[in-house]
Amino acid sequence: MNGTTPEPGDLLVAGVTLTDGVFDQSVVLVLDSDEDGALGVILNEISQMTLESVLPDWVPSVSEPKLLFHGGPVSPNGAICLASLPEGGEEPPGWRRLFDRVGLLHLDTPIEIVAGAYADLRIFAGYAGWSPGQLAGEVAQQMWHVVPAEYDDVFGRRPTGLWRRVLRRQKNELAFLATWVEDPEWN
Repeated sequence: MNGTTPEPGDLLVAGVTLTDGVFDQSVVLVLDSDEDGALGVILNEISQMTLESVLPDWVPSVSEPKLLFHGGPVSPNGAICLASLPEGGEEPPGWRRLFDRVGLLHLDTPIEIVAGAYADLRIFAGYAGWSPGQLAGEVAQQMWHVVPAEYDDVFGRRPTGLWRRVLRRQKNELAFLATWVEDPEWN
């Protein structure tokens, strides 16, 4: 566990007490975190909108499942694209590294440049955001657990169930939370 200061590339795994109807059992990839606040995208929630209805030209380029993801409640009409470079690939125009081979891809990049240039690509409608100090306070209250991200967390083919998979692989007491259920009699 990284402590209370999430950095780009970390995951925020919702604690069992986070039951606000927005982030219940969410796994958020941190994209930016500094003195101005933090932002990220929810990795395990599919959008109610279809990718075909908002960015039809991008459908052939996105990874399976070829869906639009719900990145969070802030700016739901905006989109954020995560893309990974192939092994040994060069940094193409419009792409900015976050961690390892994973980065942000500007959606104004011509689709002709994008097609075939990335190992994986996923698009998120909206994002999650925190004001200065807000996320640190939520982490201190164990609303979020900070853990390192793995490549398949971002681009895995089975995003539902990600919350339990991330918890299960932890080498500490967080692994026990993977079996948590809402009904306290079953815990």
